[in-house]
Amino acid sequence: MTTARAFWATGPGRGELRMAALAAPGPGELVVRMAASGISRGTERLVLWGRVPASEHARMRCPFQEGEFPFPVKYGYCAVGVVEDGERAGERVFVLHPHQDRFVVPGSWATRIPDDVPDARATLAANMETALNALWDAEAAPGARIAVVGAGVVGLLVAFLARALHGAAPLVVEPDPVRRALAGELGLDARAHPEGEHDVVFHASGNPDGLVAALSIAAFEGRIVEASWFGDRPVALPLGGAFHSRRLTILATQVGHVARPMRATTTHAQRLARALALLADPRLDLLLGPRVAFADLPGRLPALLEGNPARPHVVVEY
Repeated sequence: MTTARAFWATGPGRGELRMAALAAPGPGELVVRMAASGISRGTERLVLWGRVPASEHARMRCPFQEGEFPFPVKYGYCAVGVVEDGERAGERVFVLHPHQDRFVVPGSWATRIPDDVPDARATLAANMETALNALWDAEAAPGARIAVVGAGVVGLLVAFLARALHGAAPLVVEPDPVRRALAGELGLDARAHPEGEHDVVFHASGNPDGLVAALSIAAFEGRIVEASWFGDRPVALPLGGAFHSRRLTILATQVGHVARPMRATTTHAQRLARALALLADPRLDLLLGPRVAFADLPGRLPALLEGNPARPHVVVEY
């Protein structure tokens, strides 16, 4: 028996590091030493502030979570580490595991990271998987006019993939000039205000006003793909006016299931492996922002989640 340290959310806006006992690995299990983890800003903000609705407590459990919502709970799913022993010793792996400096997991949960994807960028794998699933859910036809509302990590990855995988020229709608500049650095067209008509509009701003903006630029029979999750916050939408006459569709996308168009041929493991391979592009380092030492995470995480850094993806270093 050995020990590790793990981050727990213990109350609204509060967290602490707790000791965790690690048993010796059993057959097929791996000991992983964490190198870096990523903060999934939207979901982890809701978890830290206790905003997960009671109706979603079971569905929102992440792999290897301990504790129960709202508190105390050990939560997270963007772990990058190195296998310490066994036949996979030295292999870099991505695991859907909370923030913890060492852990034991079944080998089937540890996905090998390609050699051309460095540790910090690999922490984007869960976000990339979300973006890829959203594109699959959208079923955008070749040549479709695509817009993305919200230039956070997921929104920018959706736009980046839409251009790379569909040959589209997506419009990014983002009121923050700093985030618009970041979109420009990624080679994307970003505007402060919604404009034009688009066959598919992805909403990823996390703000109800962004979803209203997405509705306003959807073309006739357009699809609005909702990638934001609002927790227990109600959202008011203008579903009168031309909503019905324009035959609009609001489609939920969520990473817990492989998107329906790909579900028959793609497993969760295959989708994650593809997301990791898509992170080979070094331009995605532009998304990597604040770095925080694991030991400092309890004191710094609330401000990091409430702030709006120019580079949006927070990386925890171990």
